[in-house]
Amino acid sequence: MVAPSMPDWSQAAEQFKQQFGDSWTKALSSFQKMDMGSTGLQALQFSPAKLAELQKNYIEEASRLWNQSLQAAPSLKDRRFAGEAWSNNPVASYTAAAYLLNARTLMGLAEAVDADAKTRARIQFAVEQWVAASAPSNFLAFNAEAQKKAIDTQGESISKGLQNLMHDMRQGHVSMADESLFEVGKNVATTEGQVVFENDYFQLIEYKPLTAKIHERPFLLVPPFINKFYILDLQPENSFIRYAVSQGHRTFVVSWRNPDTSHSQVTWDDYVEQVAIKAIEVAREISGSKQINALGFCVGGTLLTNALAVLAARQLDWVASTTLLTTLVDFSDTGVLDVFIDENFVRYREMQFAKGGLMAGRDMAQTFSFLRPNDLVWNYVVGNYLKGETPPPFDLLYWNSDSTNLPGPLYAWYLRNTYLENRLIKPGEAKVCGEQVDLRQVKMPFYIYGSREDHIVPIGGAYASTQVFPGKKRFMMGASGHIAGVINAPAAKKRSHWVRDDGRFPANVNDWIAGAKETPGSWWTDWATWLKGHAGKTIPAPKAYGKGKGKYKAIEPAPGRYVKAKA
Repeated sequence: MVAPSMPDWSQAAEQFKQQFGDSWTKALSSFQKMDMGSTGLQALQFSPAKLAELQKNYIEEASRLWNQSLQAAPSLKDRRFAGEAWSNNPVASYTAAAYLLNARTLMGLAEAVDADAKTRARIQFAVEQWVAASAPSNFLAFNAEAQKKAIDTQGESISKGLQNLMHDMRQGHVSMADESLFEVGKNVATTEGQVVFENDYFQLIEYKPLTAKIHERPFLLVPPFINKFYILDLQPENSFIRYAVSQGHRTFVVSWRNPDTSHSQVTWDDYVEQVAIKAIEVAREISGSKQINALGFCVGGTLLTNALAVLAARQLDWVASTTLLTTLVDFSDTGVLDVFIDENFVRYREMQFAKGGLMAGRDMAQTFSFLRPNDLVWNYVVGNYLKGETPPPFDLLYWNSDSTNLPGPLYAWYLRNTYLENRLIKPGEAKVCGEQVDLRQVKMPFYIYGSREDHIVPIGGAYASTQVFPGKKRFMMGASGHIAGVINAPAAKKRSHWVRDDGRFPANVNDWIAGAKETPGSWWTDWATWLKGHAGKTIPAPKAYGKGKGKYKAIEPAPGRYVKAKA
């Protein structure tokens, strides 16, 4: 018997190298001829040096991958392919490794485009979305883990996945948490209090004191109107609201009404006048204090600073100090959200809402989810539908799915005056509630917080507020992102924060960071010390909500009915 001859692997590798070279040429040609008509771009041009380097690296890595796959399963460092089912299946692991190589190369091509920064960012964002959606882990035919689970459960995981898919189609969004385990007012938003004022736009909640004495100046929180306020009151152990109350502050919070068709004509001016300014006024009247301390979170901070500018123009000194959490006032650095904004987009929204209407909360939520597609979209598609898993009971992600609508005219005004034209930092360019906005007249002390890894309000964007307001300032940088950086209670003993005490605020945030000191743990204690210095003397805590038998009396227990309305 003649022994069968071994294949010529070196020749096969050379053929494979040639094949990948042809694929490179075809892919590059297709990339250059992309239909960019919708963005107004011409055929793409690339940096020759970057292109040559990309091609060289691609061919080398492809050859290395092929040679490695002949001996053992490729090493996969991406967490989407980290399970044993991938490494134990040579075909699956090779498919994943080839995908990762192509994904890196496509992103490299996007970075090599010879264009202005915004055009390049848009192309990178589009390519990132396509690359994330095309991962083999997203398809049952290629997902080794999902296939193994289907076999191990005798098809039960596929049946459960179909049930999960039908459930999510009925509810209108992908489940990120087991929403059946949460109820607002029962196991989230549980800090004790009462609604003491309401109008068509918001309810004002006053919380029960936790100390025998309180500071004379009340504390008002204005949360973002694109989300519900209970991100600040998820659980007792991580509730920012409860923490403020425990520090001896008579605490009030704005609970936004979830807009419906009756709010289709509501404007930015309405929210400034009838919510931010009204809440300040009511907190003053209930407490009997001439001034309050205020806090704005995200777009709630942008709204609050507009209200402060209006009050300054009216010569009303109602606010003693202001805290801004992950807030944009100067919209020069808006991060990844900038890819959506241009004159055509804003004009389209203005035309869409010229006669009123609502921006659906579901659409807004989906936009923010796709800013991190692997973490906030495809991760749950794979788990919920391909593997038939029930997502874990995570309070933050339950809140994230509890979306809110926006009044269309307000949304259109906000886009043009902030993201597109950045008018708020240009004295007199924006007109709000009949007053010319001039933030140079907002002179109270500010505590300004930004999160280092924030993808919605970049750290440079948050820091930019230090260059806008003329009064005393303290800037704090926390670790993590837009939400996790803010909701970081001291008891958790997590993460770090950075601050500097020399009173210097250079124009560039990186220069500030270079002189900052890192301290382990939560930034809340630093903020509490700062706020105490602006809260006035201590007085006995009130024994009743509101203002006795006057017009501000308890209406219903916190968290109130407004926050329970669904979009």
